[in-house]
Amino acid sequence: MSVEPDPRVVEGLDAWEGLTALQQPRWPDQAELRRVRDRLATLPPLVFAGEADALRAQLAAAGRGEAFVLQGGDCAETFADSTADNIRNKIKTILQMAVVLTYGASLPVVKMGRMAGQYAKPRSSDDETRGDVTLPAFRGDIINGYDFTPEARTPDPQRLLEAYHTSASTLNLIRAFTTGGFASLLRVHEWNRGFTTNPAYARYEEIAAEIDRAIRFMAACGADFDALRTVDFFACHEGLLLDYERPLTRIDSRTGLPYDCSAHFLWIGERTRQLDGAHVDYFARVQNPIGVKLGPTSTGDDAIALMDRLNPTGEPGRLTFVTRMGAGKVRELLPALVEKVTADGRPVTWVCDPMHGNGITSATGYKTRRFSDVMDEVAGFFEVHRALGTVPGGLHVELTGDDVTEVLGGSEEIDDAGLARRYETLVDPRLNHQQSLEMAFQVVELLRRA
Repeated sequence: MSVEPDPRVVEGLDAWEGLTALQQPRWPDQAELRRVRDRLATLPPLVFAGEADALRAQLAAAGRGEAFVLQGGDCAETFADSTADNIRNKIKTILQMAVVLTYGASLPVVKMGRMAGQYAKPRSSDDETRGDVTLPAFRGDIINGYDFTPEARTPDPQRLLEAYHTSASTLNLIRAFTTGGFASLLRVHEWNRGFTTNPAYARYEEIAAEIDRAIRFMAACGADFDALRTVDFFACHEGLLLDYERPLTRIDSRTGLPYDCSAHFLWIGERTRQLDGAHVDYFARVQNPIGVKLGPTSTGDDAIALMDRLNPTGEPGRLTFVTRMGAGKVRELLPALVEKVTADGRPVTWVCDPMHGNGITSATGYKTRRFSDVMDEVAGFFEVHRALGTVPGGLHVELTGDDVTEVLGGSEEIDDAGLARRYETLVDPRLNHQQSLEMAFQVVELLRRA
């Protein structure tokens, strides 16, 4: 039997339209935007309320130290790159990292892909100028095109529909891969196929061989391996574009409560977490597990105020704080934040984003990061939590399953000149497949110490 929603709850979902919504495009045709939003509102949900509830329970376990969160995927997805090969390689990379973490630290891993919705990006300026030409900034494929032309850069509401359909096909493929046998632990060796041989893969192969031996032993003992044949794999993205998130909100027939059915997990970015802003108001009203990015300007009072708005009753797994301090600041700034939140008593899951606080420009002009800085922030995150007796709950990483050259360092020793070989991102640099595996091995050591 369906539960009827409270009309006031439904009406409240549109309260954000009367508030300041930062980082939104200037749509030139409001009538066309309304038609697209109305169409999105009639389309099937991309994810389901029960799946979001299952993720909330797993995030609660991570907050208690009984699991570890791994969020990984592109800085900004593009429609053109949402191919079967690219999707499969990203899933393989996240699965391999999860195997390393699970086997090395004896912890279940909550697997989330920055996939099937990570099409919008905040920008530092609304416009971009080249020479004497000024055009709207590129805000991601869901809004406008990357080419520096008036036609490409004009925000187009039809892109919201393309984002929906591309997300649907991506999720369809993710579900096929993760439930159809591809993600079975019985096939861990096969996940390396198609990748270049290197030291990180050799270490991974050693673990795969050990898992094989353990599985053969258990098979000889008569064990049932059904649970090893599928994995839970959740979709997440930054809930930035409210003209997309609101139309994809649905009322759960079991409870009469609203869920944002564009993804299982949404996060509010560092630039849009204003307490009186549209994003916090909107996401306070939906039932999904929610994250908030906290950068170096965040205070303990900010965190408590966000808890009051987004999780006033302290429901476990509802709220994740994703810290992004920078390697040089994490040990100095994170302790006060964690102490204040811990003293409050309401549960929070702490996740480290070691990417966004460590951006640099290379001598050759590329926007990049140093792998050593990324890992230093992760180490600092673990050190702070270990010192305070709190739980380092997970990692939030920009990565790709391809052998790109966008982040300096790692065992490949990518240098300034090497960036030019395969620098493919349109926005922020990502760890490649080998660097992602290297990170997983190093995090295992941190988890063991924690």
